[in-house]
Amino acid sequence: MSGLVSGPVSPVVVLIVGGGAAWESEALRRFDERRDVVVLKRCVDVDDLLAAASAGQADAAVVGIDAPGLDAAAVDHLRTHGVQPVAVVPSDAVDAGRLRASRVGIGGVVDEAALHLLADAVVAAVSTPDAPPTVPRHGPALGADADADGATAEPGTAGPRGRALVVWGPAGAPGRTTLAAAVAAELARRRRRTILLDADPYGGTVAQQLGILDEVSGLLAATRLATAGTLADGFASVQRGLDQHLSVVTGLPRADRWAEVRSGTLEHLLDVGRAHGDVVVDTGAILEEDGLDPGRPGRNRLTLEAVGGADELLVVGTADPVGLSRLARGLVELDEVTGGVPVRVVVNRMRPTLGWSEKDVAAMVRGFGRVASLHFVPDDRAAVDRALVAGRTLLESGDSPVTRAVAALVDALAPPAAPPSSPSPTAGVAGATIRRRRAGRDRRR
Repeated sequence: MSGLVSGPVSPVVVLIVGGGAAWESEALRRFDERRDVVVLKRCVDVDDLLAAASAGQADAAVVGIDAPGLDAAAVDHLRTHGVQPVAVVPSDAVDAGRLRASRVGIGGVVDEAALHLLADAVVAAVSTPDAPPTVPRHGPALGADADADGATAEPGTAGPRGRALVVWGPAGAPGRTTLAAAVAAELARRRRRTILLDADPYGGTVAQQLGILDEVSGLLAATRLATAGTLADGFASVQRGLDQHLSVVTGLPRADRWAEVRSGTLEHLLDVGRAHGDVVVDTGAILEEDGLDPGRPGRNRLTLEAVGGADELLVVGTADPVGLSRLARGLVELDEVTGGVPVRVVVNRMRPTLGWSEKDVAAMVRGFGRVASLHFVPDDRAAVDRALVAGRTLLESGDSPVTRAVAALVDALAPPAAPPSSPSPTAGVAGATIRRRRAGRDRRR
């Protein structure tokens, strides 16, 4: 009696891009030995691969990890057309190859010295297309590898893993950028490695406020590196150092360029930044989803990603009736998009002419959300104007009521283990700042 015979199984259809590498011919020979795998096309390059994938006839793509043009966008294109990628990595750089593969979203990785496993890896990738990569898409959990990344950090050196401190506030210019820059400068004064990140999708102004003359956007440069899977390696190149402990990732040069920042880039940038120190983020004001096409998230996703990736939120509002009303509504909105992240409220431009005491304002604010702490910054227009006109941080402009209020806020965020080495709030910022000013004067001449 004959046994049961299963029906024919369709073979896995494969596209391959090796760019003439030695492993390519060996891979083709291995595939020829299998009945469950058939090679549809040997592509010339990644562009040829993407065109072939668009035809909808292939199930998988085998590609060398160093192939020019292989980035997160290419991987997304393949998956959109039902093609599951598998990367071949060099034997002498397996770990680096796996890391690069994970950063562009490829989970299946085969060492070129173990091509006998390639066909099985291809079949597995197609049979479980929704399986997550072995390493998270935007890189491994930053722990042991963080020290390696930090070893090449520009101003300052890598220390313990930092936190993302996101400064948000409702519409109406409550002082988000000014507060973010002041908090970052105060953290740096305390010898904490700090990165100030401008993530306002409506056109950030951190560079203008701090007198940074570079025309290259740090955020857009980071986007290009993240797409290529090399952000951790090139993180130093997207920053502009202000002193030994403080650097800036500048924002969008024009508001209309928000669409160039891919979804997930900011999350990745925060993760890489935390490996180097504290990241202070200046965001936009709008929290609502605005993407009409689910596959093309809208402009406000930058702000939503920042708020969603925060370790602590600093919510800033102004002390007048309109500002407090907006702040109250904002706290209600935030409660819907945050998951237990500590929220510290900063009431800015507090002044006696309003006729309200801090106790009065506190009673109003605390009724609209879960507030970890409440802080008041006085209306110190003279100090803010001095800093703004000079293109400096508030600390560089000298001691004032507003700098003392910011120092008290930072005490709550990061209690100092020991007093700063210098009693002057302007210590440690002169060299780079003077060079920056001179460059500006020379350019204007």
